[in-house]
Amino acid sequence: MLKKNIETRLMSGGEAIVQSLVNNGVDTVFGIPGAQTYPLFDALDRAKNDIHTIGTRHEQAAAYMAFGYAKATGKLGVYSVVPGPGVLNTAAALCTAWGANQPVLCITGQIPRDAMGKRRGHLHEIPDQLATLQTFIKWAVRIENSSDAPEIINEAIRVATSGRPGPVSVEMCWDDLARQEMVGLIESAERDPNPVVDAKEIAAAAELIRTAERPMIFVGTGAQHAHEEVRALAEELKAPVTAFRGGRGVVGEDHELGVSSLAAHDLWRDCDVLIGIGSRVEMPYMRWATHPFSVQSEPLAPPHLIRIDIDPEEMKRLVPHAGIVADSADGSKALLAAVKGKRTPPTGAVERIAKSKAWAREQQQFVQPHVAYLEVIRDALPRDGFLVEELCQTGFTSYYAYPVYEPRTYVSCGFQGTLGFGFPTALGVKAAVPDKPVVSITGDGGFMFGVQELVTAAQYGIGLVTVLFNNSTFGNVRRDLRKFYKGRTIATDFINPDFVKLAESCGVDGYQVSSPGELKPALQKALENAERENAPALIEVIVDRNTERSPWRFINMNYDKL
Repeated sequence: MLKKNIETRLMSGGEAIVQSLVNNGVDTVFGIPGAQTYPLFDALDRAKNDIHTIGTRHEQAAAYMAFGYAKATGKLGVYSVVPGPGVLNTAAALCTAWGANQPVLCITGQIPRDAMGKRRGHLHEIPDQLATLQTFIKWAVRIENSSDAPEIINEAIRVATSGRPGPVSVEMCWDDLARQEMVGLIESAERDPNPVVDAKEIAAAAELIRTAERPMIFVGTGAQHAHEEVRALAEELKAPVTAFRGGRGVVGEDHELGVSSLAAHDLWRDCDVLIGIGSRVEMPYMRWATHPFSVQSEPLAPPHLIRIDIDPEEMKRLVPHAGIVADSADGSKALLAAVKGKRTPPTGAVERIAKSKAWAREQQQFVQPHVAYLEVIRDALPRDGFLVEELCQTGFTSYYAYPVYEPRTYVSCGFQGTLGFGFPTALGVKAAVPDKPVVSITGDGGFMFGVQELVTAAQYGIGLVTVLFNNSTFGNVRRDLRKFYKGRTIATDFINPDFVKLAESCGVDGYQVSSPGELKPALQKALENAERENAPALIEVIVDRNTERSPWRFINMNYDKL
């Protein structure tokens, strides 16, 4: 579809890209300027009334911040770094965005046009950047001329945000970014229309639901925008709604039907229909199986599996008994219309769910001290406050022991498990929602991946509160090695810096606590300062690694082990 021309004027490739971002409503770009992107960053500087540019101390952090921005808002996250090693430094964040289905746009440079393909050893040259990126992101393309920039930026945004969202990359040669041409700016990009809901698919699913006694709904990242439709469907069916990570908050756990994954496991044994909405349904079919991590592709009933997913390929990866290829909101709405008033929920459904929720709350108290710390954080945050997890003991525990009440307010890296993502991602979340309190929970191992971004938080007044659990080890690795290799460990234990002094040297408020009771006033003070003064804070929590209880007993579960 041809876009209406807004204006035509002489501009560089960098300016054409930036103006195209502005025309698409982009308000924040994260990144680090370098030789091949100078024209782009100069254009960003001249457009600072329209776009806020946040400079990071590591390329990876720029990409993670864009990922956090996308997670928190559902909008496009944008970052820019130099090509070659710069782009490759962001690869972990790009594959995280791919795995977590987030629309992230990488804008990068290239070596001079005449040097392309000659392998003379130009600055930041790698053999084939586009081909490399195309192996693990949704789309990668080169802009050859400034006049092509508006159309290609629009196309990149369309690809990133349409269907199953994902990361994309746009590059432009060093000299082309600087070369001026007459450029016709165009209207903003539009997402592809959602698939048309197939009435036969809805009817097949509705028939399974009609005779179901104990249905359950399992939601993922793809349902975050469909919270109203999912809740309405759940209320009609009196079905519990749960999630592993990405779908948490779609139906709040303070709703009578919103349940943690631990409570859902208790309900799973009697479930006769599972409705997966915008989810890979990883937990029941890969973690609740008799053999953990077995990969089922055609699960047997019961329960019958119904799936609603915008990606038709999902129906081949895990074959449902009834598959609905649709946007989560459209599919849930159509399914509700098909079942409304045609099924009487069994007596006592809500009471049964409440019993499982109470059971789960009691069971999770085993996982100390992490549950106690999470209770302090939950009490300190309003229901719409954001928590960003990390691959640490408290982070894993938060999968089920931290109640989530609102969509998007629990931020996870999903199945990629990218250690170190949490702190820089949380900076992006806070930059995206500056009026909301944001807490990052992290371990000392993962935090050191991005520790340099403390100064980014201070420099840009990003009022993130980071709770750092310091057990001086990679807790999971240490536990696994000790268990499976006769107590032997290697490369798991740390000598750490003084985190409070480190934070203060970076211009960040520093605290140290060693109990949930001590965390409470420190966290309250830090959140108040963040709200009042945009002051970032780091709260170090000293944890005895020898007394931590593993959170994994309630993640990889089968009934033989409970």
